[in-house]
Amino acid sequence: MVQSLKSKIRAIPDFPEPGIVFRDITPLVADPPALKLALTKLIAPFKGDSINAVAGMEARGFIFGSLAAWELGVGFVPLRKPGKLPYDVHAERYQLEYGSASLEIHTDAVQPGERVLLMDDLIATGGTAAASCQLLEKLGAEVVACAFLIELDALRGRDRLGGRHVHTLLHF
Repeated sequence: MVQSLKSKIRAIPDFPEPGIVFRDITPLVADPPALKLALTKLIAPFKGDSINAVAGMEARGFIFGSLAAWELGVGFVPLRKPGKLPYDVHAERYQLEYGSASLEIHTDAVQPGERVLLMDDLIATGGTAAASCQLLEKLGAEVVACAFLIELDALRGRDRLGGRHVHTLLHF
């Protein structure tokens, strides 16, 4: 059943640069039954956990993260690109498979001891996810797990997450 979701992921070669195959989730999020199935399966392992918040990375992590927060009855924490948050922030710079980037979080986005589920559409090299975990942990939160719709297995991104629990639906 979950494998049927793979047909909803469009492969776009040489984007954003030559040699990269971009996994486009647009067809999946445009299909209500597929989106519902993906979300249900992404949050299933965490339904009984005492999670205080779901964090998601800009931009596609906002889709799954905010829907998961709604379903779990908790708040959503946006992790944003630099210059997008209007309050005091912590920042973390990291490497991508094709360059570098940075994420920011409001200094009061989570409280010490809060249990957070981190969500994004895809894990590749793990740089974005590792930086996100570091930002949340800087504020004293506990990252309970990291959940992704897609994992690019050959890039071994989960290795950068320091043994954290990783839940992924689709592997490419």
